[in-house]
Amino acid sequence: MQIKEAQELVDKWINTMGIRYFNELTNTAILMEEVGEVARIMARQYGEQSFKKSDTEVNLADEMADVLFVLICLANQTGIDLTEALEKNLVKKSIRDADRHKNNEKLK
Repeated sequence: MQIKEAQELVDKWINTMGIRYFNELTNTAILMEEVGEVARIMARQYGEQSFKKSDTEVNLADEMADVLFVLICLANQTGIDLTEALEKNLVKKSIRDADRHKNNEKLK
């Protein structure tokens, strides 16, 4: 699936199953909540924290998909073409960081 297709699919889902988009501020808060859920799993699965009994049914892939879904909602609401935005961002990073990481002693 292309990013544009994902944006169209989410828009279609929102306008049928979801009735309408939550406002941008609500979706921003939801995005932060979803990112927090990913962070919780990462801290427990890859970090030093241990899982609680209530954490036994966690699904990292599903939580990452929730983050992507809400991010796509926000992009749709604000008129952002995520394909174009990502392409421009990669160009910016490629110019800015052309030698930055190669010269980072911490990464060797």
